[in-house]
Amino acid sequence: MIEQGQSLPQATLSELTSEGMVNHQVNELFANKKVVLFAVPGAFTPTCSESHLPGFVTLADKIKAKGVDIIACVSVNDAFVMKAWGESQNASELKMLADGDASFTKALGLDMDTQTFGGIRSQRYAMVIENGVVTTLNVEAPKQFELSKAETILALL
Repeated sequence: MIEQGQSLPQATLSELTSEGMVNHQVNELFANKKVVLFAVPGAFTPTCSESHLPGFVTLADKIKAKGVDIIACVSVNDAFVMKAWGESQNASELKMLADGDASFTKALGLDMDTQTFGGIRSQRYAMVIENGVVTTLNVEAPKQFELSKAETILALL
């Protein structure tokens, strides 16, 4: 599993924008930026839709006021689902990034097999990244939601 002080792995994450599909190279997207990246097991799932994403939407201005350039949500879903979920949650201030094949999630060592629920998904976590290096990493225990909350991350910035 990735640890604080390590650089993010090479990976591509997709984002469906008003201009079309954008395939971001993680290292380029986060270069020379302070980023809050949080991951959810699945778009439109209960805790993710009722608490995790809405917390970051609500606190986006306060988080950005702490010098954060990008707030990004990543999930092992496709870019079409991530765009629809972001729109349904009024997440226009966030980047809704898709890790369709779970390659980024696996490279971080933060994947989990949910078996019949959805297969390979991401563990729930939040990290602060500065110029591609993880400076804070909060990974939730299974079925927990405390360490990766927007309020928790805001307090750490």
